[in-house]
Amino acid sequence: QVQLVESGGGLVQPGGSLRLSCAASGFTFSLYTMRWYRQAPGKEREWTASISRAGDSINYADSVKGRFAISRDNAKNTMYLQMNSLKPEDTAVYYCYALDSWGQGTQVTVSS
Repeated sequence: QVQLVESGGGLVQPGGSLRLSCAASGFTFSLYTMRWYRQAPGKEREWTASISRAGDSINYADSVKGRFAISRDNAKNTMYLQMNSLKPEDTAVYYCYALDSWGQGTQVTVSS
């Protein structure tokens, strides 16, 4: 079955950077668009970024555009989210999503 495992979260100061990873298994990774979502405390889960099968079509939520970069390595069945210039409002649990399945999430906390 589909398995998605996020990693790379942590505590970082404002202005800092983190790189999240999503390791996928149980399906043919290279055939599917992959997405990142996030859920801040007390808020609904929101779409953050998406990347097409070959990585040639990428889209971002306005709130992260210019600061975050989504990528994928189809040979490694892994998706990434490079997060730069982090702000306190980026604090959330970050999830990867594919084929109606979610990972367990990884916590990102931006605080001084």
